[in-house]
Amino acid sequence: MTSGVESVTVRFGDISALDDVTVEARPGTVVAVVGGDGAGKTTLLRTLVREVLPDSGVVRAPAKAGLGFLPASAGSWAGLTVTQNLDFAGGVYGLSGETLAARRADLLAGADLTSASDRLASQLSGGMRRKLGFCMAIVHTPDLVVLDEPSTGVDPVSRIDLWRMISETAAAGAAVVMSTTYLDEAERAGHLVVLDGGRVLVQGSWDEVRAGFTGAVTRAELAVRPQWSWRRGRARHEYWPGDDPPGGLERVEPDLEDIVIALSLVHRAEEVGRTDAGTAS
Repeated sequence: MTSGVESVTVRFGDISALDDVTVEARPGTVVAVVGGDGAGKTTLLRTLVREVLPDSGVVRAPAKAGLGFLPASAGSWAGLTVTQNLDFAGGVYGLSGETLAARRADLLAGADLTSASDRLASQLSGGMRRKLGFCMAIVHTPDLVVLDEPSTGVDPVSRIDLWRMISETAAAGAAVVMSTTYLDEAERAGHLVVLDGGRVLVQGSWDEVRAGFTGAVTRAELAVRPQWSWRRGRARHEYWPGDDPPGGLERVEPDLEDIVIALSLVHRAEEVGRTDAGTAS
């Protein structure tokens, strides 16, 4: 079953959190949702797992028994041990006895948490606790796994572990939809969705997103037009929508970070233009 949302709009009062958003999540694939603060990433994920009801559009997702969700919080209970957390989550989905014990053992081994099985979740490191939350989200082998920034604030080793487990989950046949602040992770996903202000700016594979990106990005110590620039290390990158930067500027091959920022700048400039036009009329 292909999960996703079709032409979904979500409003909170006067705020449009999602505006005519369509995203597909096919079995065996990882969809990475990226964008800045307020882009609509969490609203999209919560809509997909039916925690938010859209004002319009269609949501296609399995029933609760076929869903796995890791929210932006730890995703586990601090006062329970690692084993107790997994057993409770498994019990909610009807797992018990030897079936639950075998599934728990496999997940703990894969997450490198076996030695911490009797430790309270509150005593785990941030990375270990996120891995536990992920294990709880997939304990029942769901068809659709939805992860809200699973690796944010996690140490580098745990990030590697998490991405391996995510990849293995997709390889086993699940559809995975995840938001992430790490664009190097997003580039490894099978499908990218770039959001800004509740709208999809672009989506597709990394190769498709790169091929569809027009304009030029330059690098210099000082920007010619600061409103179209952003800091990258010690220099500033600047976007030229018409692919016509002044002579003498160093062009750079844009990576996903450059593309996301450039598209967001264009979208926001267009929004300002529409607002100004509406005010003038």
